[in-house]
Amino acid sequence: MNTICVYCGSNAGSDPAYAAQAKALGARLAADGIALVYGGGNVGLMGIVADAVLDNGGEVIGVIPQQLVDWEVAHKGVTRLEVVDSMHTRKARMFELADGFVALPGGFGTLDEMFEMLTWRQLGLGKKPCAFLDVGGFWQPLMAMLDTMVRERFLHPDQRNDLWHGDDIDALLAWMRGYQPAQADKWLDEKRRSQLKLTTDDV
Repeated sequence: MNTICVYCGSNAGSDPAYAAQAKALGARLAADGIALVYGGGNVGLMGIVADAVLDNGGEVIGVIPQQLVDWEVAHKGVTRLEVVDSMHTRKARMFELADGFVALPGGFGTLDEMFEMLTWRQLGLGKKPCAFLDVGGFWQPLMAMLDTMVRERFLHPDQRNDLWHGDDIDALLAWMRGYQPAQADKWLDEKRRSQLKLTTDDV
């Protein structure tokens, strides 16, 4: 585990605990020699986690679209800043650079980025671990929604269990280092068999 991509809010949130967790994660990544890959911003939790890595002697790689550079929200103090042409290119480049993905609290952008990675995992397009690092139960309602998806048979249980959720950074990193991906081909084969059965029954 050489690099971890962190998705998080461009705001710091209403509770100081969000910033504290971001700082703790950044400091731990630096201490363990794990480079941070992130969205390249200097604001919100994004800026806080990047500064924490840098303040503790770590490496930070920012990937940011030109539009956000034009809005003057790019972090100019990172180890390396890559400017790309679009949000789509940004996500693909962050995937290439990172060995795993962590979501701290955030909004639409954080969910968009993490769920694209989970979808790629589901389809077998990548075998990189995805984790939700919680603060004060922020991610609990989302985990409950995932459980509802499983219960209503929109999500395979193996795929639901192919992610980590918790608030302990030690446990998070231990899980990532020992991660064994779920077998996407098994899930896809089950889906094909289900569709075949539905087609046969309809005849």
